[in-house]
Amino acid sequence: MPMFDLTTLSFETLLPFILVGFAAQIVDGALGMAFGVISNTLLLWVGVPPAAASAGVHTVETFTTAVSGISHVLHKNVNWTLFLRLMIPGVIGGVLGAYVLSNIDASTAKPFILAYLTSIGVYLLYRGLRYPPKQKEPKIVEPLGLVGGFLDAAGGGGWGPVVTSNLLVQGASPRTTIGTVNTAEFFLTATISATFITQLGWAAFTQATVGLLIGGVLAAPFGAMLAQRVPAKTLMVLVGVILTITSLFGLYRAIWH
Repeated sequence: MPMFDLTTLSFETLLPFILVGFAAQIVDGALGMAFGVISNTLLLWVGVPPAAASAGVHTVETFTTAVSGISHVLHKNVNWTLFLRLMIPGVIGGVLGAYVLSNIDASTAKPFILAYLTSIGVYLLYRGLRYPPKQKEPKIVEPLGLVGGFLDAAGGGGWGPVVTSNLLVQGASPRTTIGTVNTAEFFLTATISATFITQLGWAAFTQATVGLLIGGVLAAPFGAMLAQRVPAKTLMVLVGVILTITSLFGLYRAIWH
């Protein structure tokens, strides 16, 4: 897939991707998930090959997560102990996942992963609606980072849905979980992008990528503000809703398309 010509860029062609990038990043910054899923789905719809789509999304997320992470740090939404426990295995998993997607078809496992995430989303929704969240320190962290990083690279999105949702199920604080997962994601996406570039070259840079980048960076500071101000119970319900909807949609596409 050749690189696009910068001289052909126009606001009219970029605007739809800017709007999608803005909306996806608002959701991602506030709830710790969905930018990769939404953006990757859009790129696949317009005909970008899976590996190039994932590479493009992670290239964009390198910038959006940098801005979002800084914003979360400034709003004191980051648990630094949890950050280190997630970030290091997440980066290792991300490199492995990017290599697999660049060289092997990993689509067979996708429906099973999405079915699992759908069930987690429904459970989070139930917990958020029926009970006030009872906070406690999560015990399973490092394996979660490794699996989340691998699935994020191999599936074009998944770090937030896998890691955020499973930490919340274990009883972690919604606000600091979302902030920490988003901040750790910068190191993950930067590593995944570098790995894709070594495997694919610069094929990820398309007009869609540029539009998503502009919209995502513009929206990145606002998600952290929302995460800080929205009550914990509401955050958990919203995470459950977004995770269930995006996972069901992905499951539908994986099975019937």
